[in-house]
Amino acid sequence: MSSQSAQSVKIVSADPSAIGLFGLAIVTLVASSQKLEITTGLSYVIPWAIFLGACAQLFACIQDAKHNNTFGMTAFGAYAFFWFSMAGSWLIKLGVFGTALAEAVDPKQLGFAFLGYLIFTLFMTIGAVETNTVLLTIFVLIDFLFLGLTLDSFGIAPEAFHKLAAVSELAIAIVSLYGCGASVLNAHFGRTFLPIGAPLRIFKK
Repeated sequence: MSSQSAQSVKIVSADPSAIGLFGLAIVTLVASSQKLEITTGLSYVIPWAIFLGACAQLFACIQDAKHNNTFGMTAFGAYAFFWFSMAGSWLIKLGVFGTALAEAVDPKQLGFAFLGYLIFTLFMTIGAVETNTVLLTIFVLIDFLFLGLTLDSFGIAPEAFHKLAAVSELAIAIVSLYGCGASVLNAHFGRTFLPIGAPLRIFKK
């Protein structure tokens, strides 16, 4: 009679936050350059929106799902599909899908989408309070980005709120690059090489 022993296998996979933050950093850096009028046009913004803003964050979303990280999965997934949608909207605006679609564009429809993302980001910011300071800062900046985009799309003080969106987007890029570097180097060296700040411990003790 043979005896059988049960063995458990633990599969360890890397934290996808770094690649997700990198994708966010690069697309916001490129997009903010256009909003700030440092660069012109949307032609070269679109591929970065698709491959970095969307695909990189979607990959991070899928990996976070495997880590049972609902917060990370939802955040990276929602913003990935945002950038897919923005790329599609820009393609319509540029007339890639024909003049009929381009001529029928109503900026207020984007305003409602931005409003939805503003509400989403506000409650995600509450969740970010219990992650780390870097991530919380990114979410607060995204709040300002969507506030600016929403009011700009609705035609409310467009110059001021367009500038708010542009500056917020550039700040997101800078902080996200830092967060990416911290995520990679802290894991690589096995210690806090770049500090990211502790959670505030307001909602979770």
